[in-house]
Amino acid sequence: MLHVPLWALQRRGTCGGGCFVVFCFFLLWSLQYFIFSPSTPRLQNQPPRHYGITSAISLAPPKDIDSIHTQKLLEAMKACGVFEDEEELNHRLVVLGRLNNLVKEWISELGESKNFPPSAVANVGGKIFTFGSYRLGVHTKGADIDVACVAPRHVERSDFFQSFFEKLKRQEEIKKLRAVEDAYVPVIKFEFDGIEIDLVFARLSVPTVADNLDLRDNSCLRSLDIRCIRSLNGCRVTDEILHLVPNKENFRLTLRAIKLWAKRRGIYSSVLGFLGGVSCAVLVARTCQLYPNALASTLVNKFFLVFSGWEWPKPVLLKQQEESNLNLPVWDPRVNPSDRYHVMPIITPAYPQQNSTYNVSTSTRAVMVEEFKHGLAVTNEILQGKSDWSKLFEPLNFFQKYKHYIVLTASASTEEHHLEWVGLVESKIRVLVGNLERNEFISIAHVTPQSFPGSRDLCKQSGYVSMWFLGIAFRKVENAERVNVDLTCVIQSFNDTVYSQANNLSVLKEDMKIEAAHVKRKHLHYFLPAETLPKRKKQSMPGTSQNASGLQRKRTSSGGSCLDSSRDRESRTPDNSSSLRKISKVDTSTAERERKREDLILQFTTVERKEGSPRHRSQRVGLLDFREIVAEGMAPPQRILFPPEKIYMDWQQRCRAGAGLHNSGNMCFINAVLQCLTYTPPLANYLLSLEHSRSC
Repeated sequence: MLHVPLWALQRRGTCGGGCFVVFCFFLLWSLQYFIFSPSTPRLQNQPPRHYGITSAISLAPPKDIDSIHTQKLLEAMKACGVFEDEEELNHRLVVLGRLNNLVKEWISELGESKNFPPSAVANVGGKIFTFGSYRLGVHTKGADIDVACVAPRHVERSDFFQSFFEKLKRQEEIKKLRAVEDAYVPVIKFEFDGIEIDLVFARLSVPTVADNLDLRDNSCLRSLDIRCIRSLNGCRVTDEILHLVPNKENFRLTLRAIKLWAKRRGIYSSVLGFLGGVSCAVLVARTCQLYPNALASTLVNKFFLVFSGWEWPKPVLLKQQEESNLNLPVWDPRVNPSDRYHVMPIITPAYPQQNSTYNVSTSTRAVMVEEFKHGLAVTNEILQGKSDWSKLFEPLNFFQKYKHYIVLTASASTEEHHLEWVGLVESKIRVLVGNLERNEFISIAHVTPQSFPGSRDLCKQSGYVSMWFLGIAFRKVENAERVNVDLTCVIQSFNDTVYSQANNLSVLKEDMKIEAAHVKRKHLHYFLPAETLPKRKKQSMPGTSQNASGLQRKRTSSGGSCLDSSRDRESRTPDNSSSLRKISKVDTSTAERERKREDLILQFTTVERKEGSPRHRSQRVGLLDFREIVAEGMAPPQRILFPPEKIYMDWQQRCRAGAGLHNSGNMCFINAVLQCLTYTPPLANYLLSLEHSRSC
C-alpha cells in the first residue's frame, strides 16, 4: 500500500494549491488501494475469464445441496475401497525414497566406472519422477506406480537395462523383475516391497541432473532420441494437466469417480481401445475448465452431459497446440493423413501433443458413447434425489448384453511363457475388433477388458490359459430370414498377425497357442463360473439395445468362425459344437448327446428364402449346406471325416497358377488328376490354410 507522509501535504501555503495536492494524493491512494490490494474480496474470489481454449460454460458458485451430494459421492467411493489409508500412503513414499537412492547410487557408480573425477561424480545427480495416477493423486489401493528414471548424458540406455537391472536383481525386496526393452516405451517392471513399479528411462543431454529440474520446460527435450521423449512424455503430460485445472482437489475427486465408473462399466483399457488413465484425466480436466467453480458431484454430471453429446471426431483439447523449433511429430490431421482416421481424438496437452485414444475404433467409441448417455441418465436421477451414487458404480452385465460371443483363448505351458504371450495377444485384440466391425453384417464388436482364467480341466490340458470375450451385435437385414456371416478369414488373419508379431519379436514358443470359438449366451456357463454370469434383469438399462437375432454356432482357432444371424431359435435349435467341447470339456454324456444331435443338423447354412423358390437353397456359394443333403432322404453319415463347416466352395485366397507336372512314364492320368485337385477350391483352401501342416 502507498503511504503518504503528512509533511508532503503541508508544504504548500495557499489553500487552493494545498487542496489540489491533497485531492491528487487522495485520488492516487484510493486508486492503488482498489487496484492492488490483495484483500479485495470481489477480485480475490473471482476466477479468470476462462480456462483452456474456450470460455467457461458456467461460473456459478456451488450451492449447499452440491456440498451434500459431493459428500455422499465421497462416501460411496469409500465403500468401493478406492482410497488408501495413511499407512499405505507412507509405505509408498518410503519405497519411492529407497528407489530414488538406488538410482543415485547407480549413476554415481557408473560415473566412477567411466573414470569421472570424484568432484564430478558427487554432482552428476539423477532422480526419479512419478507420473500417471500416482502423480495426479488418484491412485487406488494396490495400484502400481509409474516412475521415470532421469539420468545425465553419460548414462546410456544399455546401462539402464544391464547394470541397473543387475543392481535391482540383487535387492532382496524386489520381486518379479522383468525387462521389456522392445516395447513402444521400454520399461523395467518389478515389485518393490509389495508395490508394483513400472520404471522407464530417459537420458538428458546435460552433464548433471538438478534436484529442482522442471520437466515441463520444452528445452529438456532437446537432442533426445524418440524413446527418451516418450519416457518423459508421461511426466510432462501429468504435470501439464495439473497446471491447467482451476481446482486440483475438485479435479482429483471427480477423476477418481470417473475412473471407478469406467472400470465398473468395462470401458477402461487403452490397449483394447477404451479410455485409459491419460484420456480420462484429459476429459475430466476439460470438464473442470468448463465449470471452474463446480464441486465434484456437479462435475461428474457435467462430464456425462458434455461428452455424451460431443461431436466426435472433434478433438478434445486443454489448450491450443504449441509450436516448437524441436520439429517433433505432433497430432495434426492437417499435416498427417493418418490422424484424420482417428475416431475419438483426446489430445495430450504437453509438447509433442499426441492422441491418447488412437486405439479407439468405431465399435469401442459407440460403446463408450452409450455408457456416457447411461451415466448422464443415472446422475440426473441422483441429483434429483431419486437414486444414490452406488447406482452409478453398478457393474455392466456384459454377459447378458449380447446373444452372441466370440471366446478368444491364449494358452502356454509355463507361467513365464503365458505372461509374455497374454500381453502380446491382448495388445492385438483391437486388430480383431477392427476387422470384425468392418464386416457388413456386424454393427458392434465389444470386447470386455477383463480376462478370465481357463477352467481347471482346460488348464490341465493346455497349461496356463486366459480368455477374452467379445460380444457381437448384428445389423438388421431386410427381406432375409437368415444371413450367414463368415468370419473364417477374419479369425485366420488375426491369428497370423499375432504369430507373425511374436516371431518378429523372437518370443514365439511352440507351446503358445490361440483359439477362437463362437458361443451363444446360453452356453457361456461352459466357460465361466456361475458367479460371473448374473441373472438377467427384467428392466433393460437405458440406451442398451438387445439384438434380436440368434446366432448359430461356430468355430475356432486354426480355421475361422461362421455366425448365423437369424430369428431367435435358441429354444429349438441344438447348437453345441466340437470347438465348444474341445475348450470346455463339459460333462461327457451331455456333450455326446449334443454331438449326435449336431451331426444330424449343422447350423452354418446361409439361407435366404426367395419367393417362388421350391426349396430352401443356400445363397452363399462358399459354404456347404449339409442339411440339404440330409433333406434329400439320405441317412446322415455315422462319422464325419472332415467338418462341413470348413469346406468353402469359392476361393478364399487369390494365387497365381503354378507350374505343371512332368510326365515320367505312365503318369499323365495321375498328373492330370493332381492338377485338377490342386485347382479345386475346397482342397486348395484347406491346403492354403496350413491347418494340415500344424497337426502333421
